[in-house]
Amino acid sequence: MIKFLHISDVHLGCRRYNLEERTKDFFRSWYDVIVSHAIQGGVDFVLIAGDFFDRRQIDPQTMNHALAGLQLLKDAGVPVVAIEGNHDRRDAVSDYSWMRSFSQAGFLILLEPARVAETAEGSPPWEMVAWDEETHAGSYVDIKGARIFGTHWYGTSANAAMPMLAESLRRARGEGLFQILMLHTDVEGQLNRPIPALSVEKLKELRPLVDYVALGHTHKRFELDNWAFNPGSLEACSIDEYREERGAFLVEVGDDGGVNAKFIDDYVQRPFQRIVFDVSGAEDPEVIHAGVIETVRREARAHDPESDEPAPIIEISLRGHLGFKNSLLDLRKMREEALKETGALHVMLKNQSVPVEYAVAAGLDENTTRAHRERRIIADLISRDIRFRDRASEMAELVLEAKRRALGDEPPESIVELIEQKMEPSARAAVPAAEEAPSPGALGALERNAEVTAVTSEQ
Repeated sequence: MIKFLHISDVHLGCRRYNLEERTKDFFRSWYDVIVSHAIQGGVDFVLIAGDFFDRRQIDPQTMNHALAGLQLLKDAGVPVVAIEGNHDRRDAVSDYSWMRSFSQAGFLILLEPARVAETAEGSPPWEMVAWDEETHAGSYVDIKGARIFGTHWYGTSANAAMPMLAESLRRARGEGLFQILMLHTDVEGQLNRPIPALSVEKLKELRPLVDYVALGHTHKRFELDNWAFNPGSLEACSIDEYREERGAFLVEVGDDGGVNAKFIDDYVQRPFQRIVFDVSGAEDPEVIHAGVIETVRREARAHDPESDEPAPIIEISLRGHLGFKNSLLDLRKMREEALKETGALHVMLKNQSVPVEYAVAAGLDENTTRAHRERRIIADLISRDIRFRDRASEMAELVLEAKRRALGDEPPESIVELIEQKMEPSARAAVPAAEEAPSPGALGALERNAEVTAVTSEQ
């Protein structure tokens, strides 16, 4: 029987939200799964199907995180077989990478197809060569009755590479051995974004040549026909991935070649949560603030400081139509109060509401005059602001009159005076009582209002 642990996308060194603790999350997941399932599980070897690191250049702390787990496996006599992913592969102009350095130091076996200088027509530009213990280089290695092949990161050329890969595998297959292929690639049907991916049909061309495909790159778990397995990333790289299932595969291969791949996710992972609050209809910022905090108290995962569980990261999204300026919302205060209520490691507050400025009038007939259409649209925009909803038509006339005066080269002072008078709540009731003589200022206001009414009625 063969027993191995298949992991991928460890992303050591990944830092998100400018939090040092997030970098440690990726180490904790890596270390915990090694201790709990590789060493205690008594596996024959560990497969890392790409993106062991989050980037090509790593800092000393990330190197220490890698060494902590690799040294543990080395001391336990468990070989680690890896391939480079798109995040940690060597630069195109260099022969060096951290993955190669760890391989040269004997902490892991980095498998890479060997480039061929000259090839016959129709032959692949690389070949699969056996692992050499002296040079610490090779394309496949035999361990415990399994022959494990490593591949490059093919990117968008994965479909074109499959026939050549198939030919290389055909030449290097080991009779009587369990054939494993490590492949870092997206597979069609498993993505939430429209980018080129390896087609299932092309992948299945390798079926006669390979008994187990150890996939990596896509950060969620999936399986194809109990043959190709993708465990997903060990830790969520962003909150966008929080709903996806991720973990590792603990695989047992029977003497008859039958595969029993058990998915595991019982190791340390940072919990995430998303909360949505609809701001539509809220009359002022205080109503939204109170509503958000009440929703947080009701729905958020509160962290128990006495627990060994990691504190959650929570994202709060404000959505809907906001009836006043975004600047009136005190997002910082809201976030700090939510952080205090939950004891979370981090709270993100995103204002994804639609400002009233982007509203448009609906239901206008195509034969509506330009003047009427303009007035209707302006009134519709104004009505979305709760402060002026009851005076939308009046304010629309004010805007149009201000526009007319500006286009007529009237002095700015005249336009400002008009706006000040109209914006004054008491302006609409500015007609003096019968027993009182109107002041010059009041008469002037009435005259200007009459002029505005006359102008707009002619339009």
